[in-house]
Amino acid sequence: MTKESIENLAKKLAESVPEGLRSMRDDMESNFRDVLRSGLNKLDLVTREEFEVQEAVLARTREKLEALEAKLEALEKKA
Repeated sequence: MTKESIENLAKKLAESVPEGLRSMRDDMESNFRDVLRSGLNKLDLVTREEFEVQEAVLARTREKLEALEAKLEALEKKA
């Protein structure tokens, strides 16, 4: 999540607070933001870019494996 996403989510959470607690809204928004950042930092997440790079590596590896399996099958048929 980007910093902006965390900010937006914290703001939405603070806005959902009941009317009677609106006076504490700024403090709650700050606390929501801190909790979200802390929770997300504890997760073992990767960026979309890192994910896409690994996805491409996996696709190339799969292609190579399929080619090797085809070669092995052809050699086994010859033997």
